[in-house]
Parts: sequence; structure tokens; C-alpha cells
Amino acid sequence: MRELRDRVVHEVRKVVVGQDYVIDVLLAGTAVGGHVLLEGVPGVAKTLLANAFARAIGVDFRRVQFTPDMLPSDLTGTMTLRAGALTFRPGPIFTNLVLADEINRTPPKTQAALLEAMQERQVSIDGIARPLPEPFLVVATQNPIEYEGTYPLPEAQLDRFIAKLDVGYPPAADEAAMLRLAHRGVAPATLADVQTVTTPDELLALRDLVDATAVAEPIVTYVVALVRKTRELPSVELGASPRAAVHLLAAAKASARLAGREFVIPDDVAAVAPAVLRHRITLRPEAELEHYRADDAVAAAISSVPVPR
Repeated sequence: MRELRDRVVHEVRKVVVGQDYVIDVLLAGTAVGGHVLLEGVPGVAKTLLANAFARAIGVDFRRVQFTPDMLPSDLTGTMTLRAGALTFRPGPIFTNLVLADEINRTPPKTQAALLEAMQERQVSIDGIARPLPEPFLVVATQNPIEYEGTYPLPEAQLDRFIAKLDVGYPPAADEAAMLRLAHRGVAPATLADVQTVTTPDELLALRDLVDATAVAEPIVTYVVALVRKTRELPSVELGASPRAAVHLLAAAKASARLAGREFVIPDDVAAVAPAVLRHRITLRPEAELEHYRADDAVAAAISSVPVPR
């Protein structure tokens, strides 16, 4: 998996600089069947990164711009009348990697339709469940600054994302390297040069590889202790769910494989804990008034739980 990761990073770097960690998480999400939420201000290449990643791993890609007037059928598809017979017309959700751009700008009803697809890997149209292709990955984006006219994601939907990443401004060196990339006007001229470096069979084999990663009993105890600790912190109103423990262990397994190991160590768990837990924690109002963040709560949980030796 490490060698595959290096190939994918090499291709994505042709158009996006300085987002290697995001690529790691996207690859881990593909390997374990988890979805990823990217939060960042406009212009930090969230959409371009998802597109380049899809090209590098050779899967079908669709971008859906979420808007307040979007209906569930705009996403899932509709039944249409053709030649006197009802025919199903698939929506953009029927792809391998769907970019849900500005997901918090669409109403709850449409968000609920996406929720079924994320959890069940299917959509229900006219009473018939229609399976989605494999692999299936939702990469959603949202703007952390502009909240006017948005519909905040419910806790149930946030809990379906294996990770939430804060995509910030790049360092000055990366920003300068970005300017040195080939452009056609303002568009990246090299996007078409991103080559596919894996096969569908190799992608599906990643899940078996991650599942086979060895996990010692002390690591399991450590994961459970971390998740439960988030529920006990005085600054937290709602801590991480049991599903968070499942996602945390899966992400730690993928992290171990990306590092070239066949077993999980505590550092793997601690490394992925912020991305896996930050969006599952609801802070108390008084903590938010003191500018306490979910990342601070995760750090407090990590520092207070003994590391297995």
C-alpha cells in the first residue's frame, strides 16, 4: 500500500502541491470504504484535489454542486417515460467518487438521500433499492467561513464520515511551487497528464490488505479508552459514538499499511484520531465561548489516556 500511495501522490502533485496528508486520508477512505469531509475556504484546491485523485486511481468521478433548490432526485435519479415505459435515469450519485461540493448548502431532505447512499451503498427509487458501484467514496466539501443560507449537517450524517480534514492555506514554499506548475490561463494545464497508476482489482484488494492488519488487544483497549474519554471531558456535551471507535481502528489500520507495517502501533491511532474524532464532538456553549475547539478536546483525550507499551 505504501508503494501505491507513492504512485498516487506523484501523479496528484502534478496539479496540487502540499496536500500529501489529504491524499493519504482519501486513499485510506477508499481502502476501508469510508467517506471524507474536507473543510476549507474557497481556493485551496479541494475540488481539484478530488478530481486529480480520482484520475490517479482510475475511477469514475462526478462533481455535484449542492444548492438550496436541489432535490433528492437531482442526486439519486428519477423514473422517466420512454417509448411508453418507465425507465430509470441514474443520477450523479451512481459513480465511484462523487464530490459533494458545499454539502451544507442543500436542504436536509437532499442530505438524507445522500445519507442512505453513504451508509447503505444504495439508493431507493420508486420502492426499489439500486446498488451503487464499488468502490464508492463520497468526498464532501464545506466552507467554514460563510454560514448564511446553509443547512448544518446533522450529527447522524457527520458520524458517517470517517474523517474530517481542515484544508488550510499552503506554506509559502508550496504556494510558490504551485505558481511554477503549468497553467492554461487560470486552469491547470497538467490535469489531463495525471495518469492512472492502479487497477480496479488492486483497489479492491486494498480492503483485504487493511482488514488483515494485525491489531493487538492493548491497541483495541486504547481505541476504546480514547473514544470513551471524549464523552467524559467537562468541555464536551456530546462525545464520540461507538461507530467512531470502528472508524478509528479502521483508519489506524490503513495508517499502519501506509507506513509499510503489517500491525498497528499506538502512534497510528494517535495520528489519525484528530481527523476521525473532531467532527463527532459537540462542545458545551461555555467552552465555545472560551474559543475551545474540538481538536483541543481530542488532544486532551489523547494526553490523558495511558499509551499501551
